[in-house]
Amino acid sequence: MAQVETKEVKTLMCFDKVRVSFGDLAALDEMSFSVREGETRIVLGAAGSGKTVLLKTAMGLEHADKGKVTLLGEDITDKPEEDLFGIRARVGMLFQESALFDSMTIAQNVAYPLLNQRGTRMPLESMETAVKDSLRFVELEQTLLKYPSELSGGMRRRAAIARAVVTKPPLLLYDSPTAGLDPITAHTIMALIVKERDVDNTTALVVTHRYQDGNLVANFRYNSDSGRLDPCPEAADNTIFMVLKEGRLVFEGKQAELEASADPYISKFVKRPEK
Repeated sequence: MAQVETKEVKTLMCFDKVRVSFGDLAALDEMSFSVREGETRIVLGAAGSGKTVLLKTAMGLEHADKGKVTLLGEDITDKPEEDLFGIRARVGMLFQESALFDSMTIAQNVAYPLLNQRGTRMPLESMETAVKDSLRFVELEQTLLKYPSELSGGMRRRAAIARAVVTKPPLLLYDSPTAGLDPITAHTIMALIVKERDVDNTTALVVTHRYQDGNLVANFRYNSDSGRLDPCPEAADNTIFMVLKEGRLVFEGKQAELEASADPYISKFVKRPEK
């Protein structure tokens, strides 16, 4: 009988007993987890629990005091800064509050990774096409010549997503993508994250304080025919929830396991239906 080949699932990120401290304060402590290709991880936790430090450490912007960090198959734990540029170029990052350059147009902001990151530079004509395609993806193609100050908060967040995805990275990191946004705009941003996952088959870590964000990722798929999100229970199979507390990973599992937890700290991040 012929053997059926199974595609090996890559590990795109791995933390192995990582500790990051600032003085006597451990921002991350004994942090261990792996992110496999095709997963979306929803990272929850109280303010100061280490969520943003986790993302910065994953990018080599913060360095581990102990343990090992692997990103896209490379050990970045002790890599010098100049050796990290090529690896970072293969990861899309949405920073808190968008972090767009005020003095640049939206087109220039989106083109920035293509111009300045090693390994992503391309001919001008191809770059213009990539920028337009990326802005069209987030439905902002009409803002090419506008400046960030001319856009609403939600539009700036969408422009930042366009910048994060313009290089077609295999891994995306989102730091509080819905923070400070009204519920309707927050839903729009998360719908774009689901769209990016399903259209380009990307892997993602999403740091958020909103359980609704994770719920959307875990239960919906993007329908390219209708341009809408459709309910899809199978999406939960590749959605992993993580809960951080004082720099430690106190929960890692599927949505059903999260909702079933009796731990009072973990339970407060779950929005349960009213009885």
